[in-house]
Amino acid sequence: MNEPPDPVLIARGRVAGWVSKGLRTGTGLFATATILFFAGFVFNFNSLLTGAITFCLIAGSVILAPSIVFNYAVKAANRADRDGTW
Repeated sequence: MNEPPDPVLIARGRVAGWVSKGLRTGTGLFATATILFFAGFVFNFNSLLTGAITFCLIAGSVILAPSIVFNYAVKAANRADRDGTW
């Protein structure tokens, strides 16, 4: 017989998907901020460029920090399931 899917595993998979998107987005924002910084360093900074760099750093931090924490949580839960150490 087929057992119904475990709702905890389904929810964990959904969280893992969001974590993956958050890690990519946050890292991309930090990379964008770095590229903009060096562009400003070479071609002179202006207020628009400075604002864009600031936005990328703040948004990247807001997105990346919880994504890192939830990434560790998902990995720990998967490890505990695999090892049976709950």
